[in-house]
Amino acid sequence: ILTDIACDHRLHTPMYFFLLNLALLDLGSISTTVPKAMANSLWDTRAISYEGCAAQVLIFLFLFGAEFSLLTVMAYDRYVAICKPLHYGSLLGSRVCAQMAAAAWSSGFLNAVLHTANTFSLPLCHGNALNQFFCEIPQILKLSCSDAYLREIWTLLFSISLALVCFVFTVVSYVQIFRAVLRMPSEHGWHKAFSTCLPHLAVVSLFLSTIMFAYLKPLSLSSPTLNLMVSLLYSMVPPAVNPLIYSMRNKVLKDAF
Repeated sequence: ILTDIACDHRLHTPMYFFLLNLALLDLGSISTTVPKAMANSLWDTRAISYEGCAAQVLIFLFLFGAEFSLLTVMAYDRYVAICKPLHYGSLLGSRVCAQMAAAAWSSGFLNAVLHTANTFSLPLCHGNALNQFFCEIPQILKLSCSDAYLREIWTLLFSISLALVCFVFTVVSYVQIFRAVLRMPSEHGWHKAFSTCLPHLAVVSLFLSTIMFAYLKPLSLSSPTLNLMVSLLYSMVPPAVNPLIYSMRNKVLKDAF
């Protein structure tokens, strides 16, 4: 995806610019957790340094926060392309696209710094063993013996509230898209719009629902197996599915390849 978009001038459009950013985020997020987990599995260990754990939390939250913001931007891009095609060039010029992408990356970084600083300022008095294949904030909070962990919980609630706002914006954008598509006389237009929008909406829904469950579920629902399954769903499925949705099923990208 990165090579196609960078090398083919036909793909130098807002949609593929955002897709390039998404590919970078997916590549980074999957590289933050999987290689270390694989190495630990090969060498039959579960060790990670304190600094390595902090770095993993910071990078993982940065990339996933930026990805969710970018998915919201991509929903807006599709809304303008389908509902306001005559204004597409003016509403989504190269400068605006760069600013929107920068805002997505910046919001992810600020969110990650805030959570990492809050989490790793807590004293840990219940050992140092996490029941997870990567450093995850809910598992780290379980090791804390300080009431200060409530500060991080309120920060998590604030971040998830912002994510819900982004999700509502995405849903509203797609409702407008579907209304516009259903007025099209061509069934080919219906198929093209739905085949792109519905998978995108499904990935956003899966991403938000699983991460909310992982970070906000009550202790009564907590179990090592359930925690592992939920973490796999939000940390690995979106980065693995996004390339399939946006490249394997995209004729223009396949032609460019």
